[in-house]
Amino acid sequence: MNAAARLAAFAVGLAFIFATAAFAGSRIDVHPGRQSATPADEPAMGEMNADTTMTPQAVRGLAVSDNGLTLRLARAAATPGKPFQLAFRIVDRRGATVRDFDVEHTKRMHFIVVRRDMTGFQHLHPTQSPDGSWSVPVTLRDAGSYRVFADFSVDGKPHTLADDLAADGTVRSHPLPAPVAGVDVDGLHVRLTEGASRAGAESRLAFDVTRDGKPVAVERYLGAKGHLVALREGDLAFLHVHPDESSLRFMAAFPTAGRYRLFLQFKTAGHVHTAAFTQEVSR
Repeated sequence: MNAAARLAAFAVGLAFIFATAAFAGSRIDVHPGRQSATPADEPAMGEMNADTTMTPQAVRGLAVSDNGLTLRLARAAATPGKPFQLAFRIVDRRGATVRDFDVEHTKRMHFIVVRRDMTGFQHLHPTQSPDGSWSVPVTLRDAGSYRVFADFSVDGKPHTLADDLAADGTVRSHPLPAPVAGVDVDGLHVRLTEGASRAGAESRLAFDVTRDGKPVAVERYLGAKGHLVALREGDLAFLHVHPDESSLRFMAAFPTAGRYRLFLQFKTAGHVHTAAFTQEVSR
């Protein structure tokens, strides 16, 4: 083969190699140098990373709609102190009622009611009707603006949607209580033994329960020894805190500095108790 023929063959070979490489590259990643993220690659909310730091939990409950789902309340007002049935639906982008929900903490729907000043906390479990709607008995004890949260999971993805309810009348707001180490509830003393420190850092929240100075055994409630809801002062951002199933200890990563209200629920002798704490989180 003469020199011209060898050069022509070499050029054809190079063109084939580049074409093959370009085709393969287009099948692997259309953005070379940038890894594509999949749900399996992303750390779950509050999950530990390889460097043992904790990913700050994404705040939820700031909007009535999120990720294609919307909370639709059947009413927006109520009379203070008068019980009523609150009906609602979860609908998709087309307005169709969502009917299938995952079981989380032994329930398919958790419904939180709290006044804007973070008093009057209620944790309720609605009943679903055959048409997919939900209903739950509610009493708004005092006049004021209330925030309601529908906390649920669909196809393995958690959602917290929120809207407002108004209870007409003269409003007497209460300032957020200062942080304290312990509170008394139903003849029990609940003490916060470990609390949050810095925003974005892994925090362990630990509690113990005593009566007359003696430890009290707590029963399982919602699949664990206790349940904890944290709400941020101001916007009432909702944080779902993960429990240790064997004790009143919870792992959390608070996303921002500020004050949070912690609502701890636990069960003794078949009765559910609620203890509330104010937690300061620094930068």
